[in-house]
Amino acid sequence: CLPRAKGMAADGSGRRLPPHSASALVLQTVEMHTGGEPLRIIPRLEAAEEAVAGGLSLLSLRREVAATQDHVRRTLMHEPRGHAGMYGAVVVTGGAATAGAHLAALFLHGAGYSAMCGHAILALGRFALDYGLVAVPSCPETTVCVQCPCGLVTAFVPWDGHRSGNPVRFHSVPAFAAAIDLAVDVPGYGKVVVDIGYGGTFYAFLSATQLGLDVCSSKTRDLVRAASAVTEVVKKQFKLHHPENEDLAFLYGTILTDGKDAFSEMPTTNICVFADEQVDRSPTGSGVTARIALQYHKGLIQLNQTRTFRSSTTGSLFTGKAVKATKFGDYNAVIVEVSGEAFYTGAATFTVEEEDPLKYGFFFK
Repeated sequence: CLPRAKGMAADGSGRRLPPHSASALVLQTVEMHTGGEPLRIIPRLEAAEEAVAGGLSLLSLRREVAATQDHVRRTLMHEPRGHAGMYGAVVVTGGAATAGAHLAALFLHGAGYSAMCGHAILALGRFALDYGLVAVPSCPETTVCVQCPCGLVTAFVPWDGHRSGNPVRFHSVPAFAAAIDLAVDVPGYGKVVVDIGYGGTFYAFLSATQLGLDVCSSKTRDLVRAASAVTEVVKKQFKLHHPENEDLAFLYGTILTDGKDAFSEMPTTNICVFADEQVDRSPTGSGVTARIALQYHKGLIQLNQTRTFRSSTTGSLFTGKAVKATKFGDYNAVIVEVSGEAFYTGAATFTVEEEDPLKYGFFFK
């Protein structure tokens, strides 16, 4: 055995850690992906648990973490520990934030914090079973309730008595059409018509052909540039409204599609560009939710008609269907079921050295 290097320390379980400042961050993570989209799970963030023990709701915790713990997001999402496409979730298990659920989740990305993330729910459903957050899992499927900033989401996870499996499915918060056939003038692309749908967060939708592109064959950088231009214009020209909380009334991104919105058993392809030009590697769970809501609103699909959605970046597949009509404020809404596969990729311990000038990461585009 090699002798312990000066400054080398154990983390309490016998494992060795790289040298790090005594007062600096040591972050344990579980690594997963859903349809190629990464999920870096932080099983416990002490500052978050302490905050909710004091009675903070999940939305209030989201603001609190953004204000006081944003260095954690930057440390794990940005380079050199993360990358431009990294995505994460802080798991919260106590206090008012869980609101009767098995766990609550704060969603992290390169530019900030989301209100909902479908690919993360699919992964967190498995995580909750395998890491003991559900006291008595049931075979062949266990219900896992996850409190999200947008509301309570219910996942259904295969369980064989020893470990979780796939596919995982979830039932969304009420999803609805926020705007139909909204005409906007996009600099460099001309006039286009977009729909805005809500699936836990808001997205603009349009076919890539309106922008002179093909979602299946155009270069990703061209699709990203065009989608980002649409997002900026829609943000300026259309005021969003959320029935319950205006903190959730923001446009998260734009999803470019192949235009195949009418019901078909063949997959329809899309690419989601969200936050600060971040590209979802999966078909986007909250995007599938919103797109199903739009298709149902337009009469293009009926309840319990399953559609398959393909990511243009990885080819991975989700399915989605509207399972129940409901009301959400003044909106006619639907509960959408989304299904996909999530996989573990590893576990990690990340440390910080205080003297590192880039200790909290950097963002490079």
